[in-house]
Amino acid sequence: MDYQDYIWDLGGTLLDNYETSTAAFVETLADAGIRASHDDVYKALKISTPYAIAQFASGIPQFLQTYKANEAIELAHPVLFEGASDLLKKIIARGGRNFLISHRNDQVLEILEKTEILTDFTEVVTSSRGFKRKPNPESMLYLKDKYQIENGLVIGDRLIDTEAGQAAGFATYLFDNMENLEQFIKI
Repeated sequence: MDYQDYIWDLGGTLLDNYETSTAAFVETLADAGIRASHDDVYKALKISTPYAIAQFASGIPQFLQTYKANEAIELAHPVLFEGASDLLKKIIARGGRNFLISHRNDQVLEILEKTEILTDFTEVVTSSRGFKRKPNPESMLYLKDKYQIENGLVIGDRLIDTEAGQAAGFATYLFDNMENLEQFIKI
């Protein structure tokens, strides 16, 4: 194992949520009388939620709140990527630590509890902590200082994850699947 500490993103990295988020977004648009293709929304959400809103719903008042409410209903049954839980546990068994940074609110804690991985994290940082959103490295620098992280890897599925990690002085991995990640970290 090349790293001691692993800083994870949740959605699209550990949690297979893009299909769920896309369905909720398209549904919210439809409720507002707007049609958009699943694939176009999916691609936009992969960039970021604010980007998707700017592309499809910039003139809809309260769209973000309605979308997040619909998404929360869909996320009541979260699904991890195959192998995610096992990988977190392998890291701990080899003396490593896992951290999680999410732009979501404390609903993340419920998702982690439902998927039975909450205890696999040394600390979980959510939006309720008030840190600036990635790609700002503020939340990663907080973890780096608090836990004296010297040999860390940031794992995320979007460029904002790797940009934040690099700005905080960490190695980064742009997630594509668990098998490739396990090979990369040599576990």
